[in-house]
Amino acid sequence: MSLVTQLTCVQCGAEYAEGAAMTCPRCGMDEGILDVQFDLERAARTLTRTALARRPPSHWRYLELLPVEAECCQAVATIGWTPLLEAPRLAEALGIGRLRLKDDGRSASGSFKDRASSVGVARALREGVKSIACASTGNAASSLAHCAAAAGLQANIFVSQIVPAGKLAQLLAYGARVFKIQGTYAQAYDLCTQACEHFGWYNRSAAINPYLMEGKKTGGLELAEQCADDPPDWVVCSVGDGCSIAGVQKGLAQMKAVGVVKWDARLLGVQAAGVAPIAEAFETGRLDRNGAGDTYADSINVPVPRNWRKAVNAVRNSGGAYVTTTDEQIMRAVLLTGRLTGIFAEPAAATAVAGIAVARAQGLLNKRSSVVALITGNGLKDIDGALRAVGQPHEIPPNLDQVVRIVEADTAAS
Repeated sequence: MSLVTQLTCVQCGAEYAEGAAMTCPRCGMDEGILDVQFDLERAARTLTRTALARRPPSHWRYLELLPVEAECCQAVATIGWTPLLEAPRLAEALGIGRLRLKDDGRSASGSFKDRASSVGVARALREGVKSIACASTGNAASSLAHCAAAAGLQANIFVSQIVPAGKLAQLLAYGARVFKIQGTYAQAYDLCTQACEHFGWYNRSAAINPYLMEGKKTGGLELAEQCADDPPDWVVCSVGDGCSIAGVQKGLAQMKAVGVVKWDARLLGVQAAGVAPIAEAFETGRLDRNGAGDTYADSINVPVPRNWRKAVNAVRNSGGAYVTTTDEQIMRAVLLTGRLTGIFAEPAAATAVAGIAVARAQGLLNKRSSVVALITGNGLKDIDGALRAVGQPHEIPPNLDQVVRIVEADTAAS
């Protein structure tokens, strides 16, 4: 049985019963984002280290803190429990004491967004609907298409013109009905909302659906459990809409609240300098809605984020900070992460690594800092973006002399 107690508006504090609203009617769709509240005292009775040790390795192991029932989870793909990997050479290159990478690029569809989509599909099954929809820059779409296909639901996906080919191929392979909008992501989002209202589709968009962040929260729940006796000083997340970093912070806080861990970690949010409305709102307390800016890291290319307030509150509550990083720094992070850890991160995921370098330069981190960074997506999601970062192969005739020349040049350069 779900332990959800109520929904609370992050803007005005109004409380609503579960299922009564998606957004706060008082504050409107743009500002009235709701947060799901749980009976943590009751959850603590059964969500213990001893109990967790006996549970299967998936995000459904945290059922007490999820807004779904067990029977609705069985039809959805198994997600989560991605590895936490030591990265000593990358830590040395970045000038920090220790770095661990939580690689959600190994998730079922290749991204962190699988966590949210699986919960969205479980909620749709709970409500008895047959179709589900979302607007996305790419990863949320492909994750939803995957989870919907596994559960036998029809996915309806609205994407903008900039969707990478790898993500588009996933959508079509999973059998989604794809609408590639001749316009911006904001226009795709608005059209998706209208279509959901017209056809009665379940709206997976994390920007307005409060239950989706509870899926992203499992990243924080897992991280807390994996680091239970070995906590980091900082947890670093790239930030687009703001839902992921807010979910991670909520997961960490709830694991402390129920007694699984006893520590806190500071959050570092990283945005691309070309599109950094949440980093700016962290400083000013308000969101710039002009929609300007751009970055080559498509998954965090969100000029008008709907979950900005949750993202600001999450980092502030942790005692953390925001930094911004250029596209050139992100490209370097793609290259460094691959070469020094063997993890192929898409540009938006490598943004977290780029942010560590910026934070070290600014003095937020030092040579003793222990850091966990979330790798939120696999590099195969955006091949064009990856190639811009890593360069091209040596094209040569079938001649050993050419191989020798290149090897000697590389050796001299190193």
